[in-house]
Amino acid sequence: MEFDYWWLLGLLPLFFGFGWMAARIDIRHLLQESRALPRSYFKGLNFLLNEQPDKAIEAFIEVVKVDPETIELHFALGSLFRRRGEYDRAIRMHQNLLERVGLGEEQKLTALLELGQDYLKAGIRDRAEEAFKKLQGTRHAAAARRPLLEIYELEKDWTRALAMAREIGPDGAGPRQMAQYHCELAAAEVAAPDAARRHLETALEENRKCVRASLQLGDLEKSGGNPERAIEYWKRIESQDPAYLALAAQRLAETHRETGRVEEGVRLLAGYLERYPSLDLLDTVFQLILEARGPDEAYKLVRDELRRNPTLLGLDRLLEAQIVGAGAPGQRQDLEMVRSLVHGHTRRLARYRCETCGFKARQFYWRCPACGGWETYPPRRTEEFELTP
Repeated sequence: MEFDYWWLLGLLPLFFGFGWMAARIDIRHLLQESRALPRSYFKGLNFLLNEQPDKAIEAFIEVVKVDPETIELHFALGSLFRRRGEYDRAIRMHQNLLERVGLGEEQKLTALLELGQDYLKAGIRDRAEEAFKKLQGTRHAAAARRPLLEIYELEKDWTRALAMAREIGPDGAGPRQMAQYHCELAAAEVAAPDAARRHLETALEENRKCVRASLQLGDLEKSGGNPERAIEYWKRIESQDPAYLALAAQRLAETHRETGRVEEGVRLLAGYLERYPSLDLLDTVFQLILEARGPDEAYKLVRDELRRNPTLLGLDRLLEAQIVGAGAPGQRQDLEMVRSLVHGHTRRLARYRCETCGFKARQFYWRCPACGGWETYPPRRTEEFELTP
């Protein structure tokens, strides 16, 4: 049977008419809704567009007073309060939504999620945890797991952090973070070296380049009376990430000194310094050579390193070597005066800096105390970054 298309031409004007009528109805509906909204609503939107959140909040509060049924506006206000640090007002806003009679189940779950975020930002972690746990088994469960993981990290509950990280999966905590959890658990097992060792071996299974696990395994071996094995663990760091040898330098120097192998330690660390220049390595090698070979050899080391990598810390150590070897009292006093000036500047530059948030600290952290990032502190001082082209 042959299909006739000619009759479709007659229907085209009819379809056009239906579309025109539908558009008119939508426009009328939109105009009716916009007229029903208070003027304060549009004022608030205008303030937001002009990046004036304080005035926007005032305008939206007026709208809520006039029309308490504006659910979405309650959510928007609660988020604005939280972003501004007004956690009490955000909490009240979301609690009022939860207590509202007739609120839909989906909106209640959203309000509970927002309330959990309010509590977390306000530092009320027990209530935040309670709110997020209530969302397990709902469609908001995935969104609640990440803040739960953050809470467990803040509380240093590494066992629950591990369990939650496994629930989140690879998109949440990757192998590097999981390895850090095991290192934290190992650090807590002070009185149980075998349990600590198992955690550290698991950490290396999670992330074979986990430098922290190698450092801690070396510490375990040394405290257990096995300095040779401790040295081997610390030497592994060169194959994992040589930049972190600076963190093992002092351990290597002390262990070689305690076992009567200072010269071997000097050769090992001087080789690291030549291949992987670092201010911390320079400091450790300088002290070891000064002790083992005297101020002249220490001076030569620092002089050569200063020519290769000019730094204030290098100059500080050069002056220290000259002071030790100085003969005349007047020369010693002049050198000490110059070194005190240089030393004051080196103290300000001898800090670690988080790559994520820029937070600076004198101490090295595996987890940034400011932003909570793992392994965001490179084992290099601020001065080294400033000298890097």
